Amino acid sequence: METIVSKKQLDKDALESKVKSMYRDVALNPHNEYHFEMGRPLAERLGYPSVILDKIPAESIESFAGVGYYFDLLDLKAGETVLDLGSGSGMDVFFAAQLTGDSGKVIGIDMTEEQLTKSINLANSHSYGKVYFQNAHIELLPIENESVDAVISNGVVNLSADKKSVFEEAARILKPGGRLALADIVTSVELPENISCDATLWAACIGGAAEFKEYINLIESAGLKVVQVKENPYRFISENAQGATDQFGIKSISICAVK
Repeated sequence: METIVSKKQLDKDALESKVKSMYRDVALNPHNEYHFEMGRPLAERLGYPSVILDKIPAESIESFAGVGYYFDLLDLKAGETVLDLGSGSGMDVFFAAQLTGDSGKVIGIDMTEEQLTKSINLANSHSYGKVYFQNAHIELLPIENESVDAVISNGVVNLSADKKSVFEEAARILKPGGRLALADIVTSVELPENISCDATLWAACIGGAAEFKEYINLIESAGLKVVQVKENPYRFISENAQGATDQFGIKSISICAVK
């Protein structure tokens, strides 16, 4: 008789709870110690120009927990519409708004209430008239088909248990010729089940990291063409995270794809 071995499954509800809990803390207590770097020193080391950072709310920068810089791949223009997947406290949204100008529009999507509250308050207090934030999941976007010029994201897609839907949604809302530009964590090899099914490690930006070729394939299977890839100078802080980085070739990359 054939023995059927059931594969361990990720608890998606536990994952969402842990992700919300971690990024609630990032919004409310940005100066606490985490396993990852945060704030302006990280942003500048990743490549964000100081001249633009100086123009956006400092409170959004202090809660910045991205993993790379990708705006150099995107070439945003004045008047374009941009959507940020997992906008957090809004740093990349405010950054994009500086590039798209008064005639542009930037939308941030996030599922963590405390992050949204912080980003909305900052947008209002700093008079960002064409910046909007919405509570939604990145796997199901409340956005019309072919209505967006660029989709951006920073260190968020790896947190999703349904990356296929994330990229399909990005492709759906992009106009023909629109661009997807993001930074994210990937691996050199497929992660073992004890890591890939651990919700805590997913929330830590490690357990959900896809193997690089699989990640590219998911983007292109959604109908987008990857045109640029670069590696980012990102590093984890904790010893456990550094050990996993060395063992499985975990790294940060930035990608630009075109519809």
